[in-house]
Amino acid sequence: MTKRVLLSWSSGKDSAWSLHVLRHDPDVELVGLLTTFNETVDRVAMHAVRREIVDAQARAAGLPLWPVQIPSPCPNEIYEARMRVAMDDARAKGVTHVAFGDLFLEDVRRYREERLAPTGITPLFPLWGRPTRELAREMIDGGLRATITCVDPKQLDRSFAGKRFEDCRFPETVDPCGERGEFHSCVTAGPMFSGPIATNTGEVLERDGFVFCDVTLR
Repeated sequence: MTKRVLLSWSSGKDSAWSLHVLRHDPDVELVGLLTTFNETVDRVAMHAVRREIVDAQARAAGLPLWPVQIPSPCPNEIYEARMRVAMDDARAKGVTHVAFGDLFLEDVRRYREERLAPTGITPLFPLWGRPTRELAREMIDGGLRATITCVDPKQLDRSFAGKRFEDCRFPETVDPCGERGEFHSCVTAGPMFSGPIATNTGEVLERDGFVFCDVTLR
């Protein structure tokens, strides 16, 4: 039976590579990209990527964007309420699965499974358990290109904000896919897209304990 899959889309490399992997699964029909946006500034939550970039990614992926607006700060109960509405809508439109780009954090996976259990929608984790050093190399060798848009300076030097993911040499203490929140990224090219997205890197600033680099369309 074909799985009708909605992909959780952060704009970053793990969700992008999940898209690439899912497209090679003959039992999967991808129906859209699900993205949460900070409703005040219209940017991806945590990654701080502009909506215009995500719209360009969706066009390049040939998939509709399913936006979910959330406040900032966003109490967990509000986040969960808005996601429940999104899942109700998805189920009504025939979605059977939601895919996530999680790699190895058991508590994150368990949270997603528990929240989806009452909805009738099944979670998928196409990259789960992949060794992250090998996975990062596979992404880069496969043509994925991305910009580091957010850095946690407690785990990674702020100078990495704005660097190209494919050019980075991360310290041994940092997961090469940033799975522990060391960094977040914005994908600009790869085999999941019809063509590259031309971008510029702009201002680097620190806010709420994180370092962000603004990325704009060229």
